[in-house]
Amino acid sequence: MVARVSNKKAAVEDAKKLTGPEKAAVILLSLGEEHTSLWQGLDDEEVKEISQAMAGLGTVSASVVEELLVEFVSGMSASGAVMGSFEQTQRLLASFLPPDRVDGLMEEIRGPAGRTMWDKLGNVNEAVLANYLKNEYPQTVAVVLSKVKPDHAARVLTALPEDFALECVQRMLRMEPVQRDILDKIEQTLRTEFMSNLARTSKRDSHEAMADIFNAFDRQTESRFIGALEERNREAAERIRALMFVFEDLNKLDPGGVQTLLRAVEKDQLALALKGASEVLREMFFTNMSERAAKIMREDMESMGPVRLKDVDSAQMTMVQVAKDLAARGEIMLAGAAGDDELIY
Repeated sequence: MVARVSNKKAAVEDAKKLTGPEKAAVILLSLGEEHTSLWQGLDDEEVKEISQAMAGLGTVSASVVEELLVEFVSGMSASGAVMGSFEQTQRLLASFLPPDRVDGLMEEIRGPAGRTMWDKLGNVNEAVLANYLKNEYPQTVAVVLSKVKPDHAARVLTALPEDFALECVQRMLRMEPVQRDILDKIEQTLRTEFMSNLARTSKRDSHEAMADIFNAFDRQTESRFIGALEERNREAAERIRALMFVFEDLNKLDPGGVQTLLRAVEKDQLALALKGASEVLREMFFTNMSERAAKIMREDMESMGPVRLKDVDSAQMTMVQVAKDLAARGEIMLAGAAGDDELIY
């Protein structure tokens, strides 16, 4: 029924087939927790790379261990073999690294956050998960989809080829309780084949991270950095600018989103932010207020007189952050850089 997931990873019999990080992982596993001082000479990237290799290593034959570490064979177990696992890796790292660093490294190795494997799958984009599952047996997919939340299972089924998805649905309808050992094998396969690969390939784009940093700059600093970056790397500057969500992007909010944002923002902050906004953006906010509220807001803005650009920037950044927080809670929808999330009426 689930033949593919029952296959165990073959033991490593040839040292030449091991990568550098995998060889280092074998040696460090062989030395164990008593020689963790060796890890302290590694930087974060090296620790991460070796940890990932260690977690996915599986069984290494005695002959390979002996070849890699002849002088320490006498201190090893009778079989001479070592076993790399997530638990062993975490225990080893915890013996010399602070808990927060261990948690961070293991989370990257394990993949998306979640208490169980099924929680983690619920945090994986449905298209990514469907792309993996379409190569599995329908019965295996049926088991997986029966364990995740119904709304996520629905999105995954939609992303699968239609004939294959219907076959999976039929298997789910006929499915009997799954034996614990089969479920364990499926979980292990997902962990070793899917989650570990996902963690390696889903690192955040550096331009996206830099766009968040640029969003936190005041207007003058942002302009200075973007201008300087354009002179050195125009393509990078354009990518960062496209990924940034700035105050003027609030004009992409739908009317319901504008009204939700208005309820969440302090009135004095709103008046200050709109003082430096474009006329188009001002009118968008005014038209989503009652006539009386819009009149009072205009009067408040006029009574302010000249205001410092620094204060306007601060108020606008506050509004952008409030909008992002509301979006994270699902209360409003922010349009993406390419406009994919804009609404059609």
